[in-house]
Amino acid sequence: MNCLKRFGERIMSRDPDRQTAEIHIRIAIMNTFSALGRAEIEAVT
Repeated sequence: MNCLKRFGERIMSRDPDRQTAEIHIRIAIMNTFSALGRAEIEAVT
């Protein structure tokens, strides 16, 4: 939840459907950033 608030303290939309879309967009951005920062581990033989 703390990471979600880094993109802005408030949800800007007033319509519930748009609020849902806004939160989904924020979560997709967070998932992309965490995927970029995650190391890929490969087995070396």
